[in-house]
Amino acid sequence: MTATILVADDDAAIRTVLNQALTRAGYDVRITSNAATLWRWISAGDGDLVVTDVVMPDENAFDLLPRIKKARPDLPVLVMSAQNTFMTAIKASEKGAYDYLPKPFDLTELIAIIGRALAEPKKKPAKLDDDAQDGMPLVGRSAAMQEIYRVLARLMQTDLTLMITGESGTGKELVARALHDYGKRRNGPFVAINMAAIPRDLIESELFGHEKGAFTGAQNRSTGRFEQAEGGTLFLDEIGDMPMDAQTRLLRVLQQGEYTTVGGRTPIRTDVRIVAATNKDLKVLINQGLFREDLYYRLNVVPLRLPPLRDRAEDIPDLVRHFMQMGEKEGLDGKRFDTEALDVMKGYAWPGNVRELENLIRRLMALYPQDVITREIIDSELRSDVPDSPIDKMGARSGSLTISQAVEENMRSYFASFGDNLPPPGLYDRVLTEMEYPLILAALTATRGNQIKAADLLGLNRNTLRKKIRELGVSVYRSSRTS
Repeated sequence: MTATILVADDDAAIRTVLNQALTRAGYDVRITSNAATLWRWISAGDGDLVVTDVVMPDENAFDLLPRIKKARPDLPVLVMSAQNTFMTAIKASEKGAYDYLPKPFDLTELIAIIGRALAEPKKKPAKLDDDAQDGMPLVGRSAAMQEIYRVLARLMQTDLTLMITGESGTGKELVARALHDYGKRRNGPFVAINMAAIPRDLIESELFGHEKGAFTGAQNRSTGRFEQAEGGTLFLDEIGDMPMDAQTRLLRVLQQGEYTTVGGRTPIRTDVRIVAATNKDLKVLINQGLFREDLYYRLNVVPLRLPPLRDRAEDIPDLVRHFMQMGEKEGLDGKRFDTEALDVMKGYAWPGNVRELENLIRRLMALYPQDVITREIIDSELRSDVPDSPIDKMGARSGSLTISQAVEENMRSYFASFGDNLPPPGLYDRVLTEMEYPLILAALTATRGNQIKAADLLGLNRNTLRKKIRELGVSVYRSSRTS
């Protein structure tokens, strides 16, 4: 039998488009502009699936959803909204919606979701406290952020391991924290550990704890992060910097759900959700022998890539307002941004991503007496924030080092990091490959993203440079200044 789709939206144009598209897709369609009619149909047992807007003239769909789920728990409900925030996606999930679609939406995607929903209806428990809706942990209405919200909403009531990737400053820990605070483990602890910030020989002790006398200086038993995170979420930041021995121990935890402390013999059962994050390409590290492939697949159950700020520039005004509100709560003077200032900020490459933007807003609020932030102020601030060339940084460390001397110095440090052991085989090709990225990045930075000038500087054909930029994933620098 042909499925019947109930559509509720107070926008006549959207009703018409949905009616035509769903009819062409082979469904019977009934449309209405209000929640009262929709509820009457549902109460009578009509319809196999509901597509509804959130805001309607007589009732909000989020108020209607609990009644729908109580009366007909197996009826899939797809929620549409122009209020495209993280909390909208979370509230849709919490209230029992099958899925959430931000407006404007793709009709092909909508029809595909309807097909899945009719084939395998899902019921999502409503477990989120109402007062949890007041905060706004993630900010942005861009298409890229909408997809992040939808993925997180689907993961809230699961314990699936998540791997968050993205450049430094994109908000990986913020996303992990939101997943915990609005998920089924929110009453448990959230514990974060940054692998890059801990000496390599102490990481196992930090993660798993140690017994008294396990090593020199271990005068007492110490709890590890796994024990501290019991019943909650453990966030493993910069997982690509985890040494091999610790990787092996972590793999055992993921496989068997237990670990032993450093110096201990008794296995300890653990119940934590793992969320890992990295700004590195773990597949490259696997090829270099620096990361276990089996661990990668254990951690990468659900991959989530956070977009760099330059790819979601339309979110900058919302982010600016958000950081301004935060600054005002801390006692900083509020500011206004003129249109040209915001335009300059939208065109900037933001190598430090959202973290760089937050720092800029705080600096502007603290140091500038003007009430209005102009384009000239932003131009001045962003020019002063342009990062030095990686090659310049190598030479600046020791004053007059040549490139060869700087590489030699870094290679000595690299070998020293392995102690009495040797690095993995294939070092020659690995070093040459890894030198390409900073070299090309330095040339693009020096030429302010002009690929013709960068190719000439490097002595490369322009097409060759473009190919290498694409293969290496080099972020092309864009100047905030316009000509």
